[in-house]
Amino acid sequence: MVVPLAAGVVVAGVWHLRRRGLLTVPRAAVALAMAVYVAGVVANTVFPIYTDKPASSPRWSDFVSVTPLAGYEVVDAVTNVVVFVPVGLLVSLAVPRWSRARALAAAVAVSLSIEVTQYVTAHLLGGGHVADVNDLIFNVVGAAVGLLLLVVVAHVPLGARGLERFRWA
Repeated sequence: MVVPLAAGVVVAGVWHLRRRGLLTVPRAAVALAMAVYVAGVVANTVFPIYTDKPASSPRWSDFVSVTPLAGYEVVDAVTNVVVFVPVGLLVSLAVPRWSRARALAAAVAVSLSIEVTQYVTAHLLGGGHVADVNDLIFNVVGAAVGLLLLVVVAHVPLGARGLERFRWA
């Protein structure tokens, strides 16, 4: 299921670049990185969906955690930060005209979409995840770290020239 999704992301990215006359190997590499990233995130956050869902329906509240930092492991926080660093990087490269606030808002939307999907699939399809406000918080922190990394690289002369080869503008 995630392979066709990845293929769709690559095709859409390359088509977009070609249509705008921006297609180069480094920019196509960004499209490929997005495809691999999206497939990996979907595979690890939405799946597994179990086909042997229990006959009795658990309460909807069994699949959500809305208390910030309560019982949240440091390893989970660090993992979510690391996993979302590419969102800050890739959004900024693919849509360089967006402000940092707008790129961060996109990260919030992506993370919230993941959490809502986990919540719905857990209840309706026997998914194996719980929607957690802490995941949302630390995902956004990770995206902010990614944005900050680009800002730092952009202030280094060699880094700024290198970034321009990968930006979709």
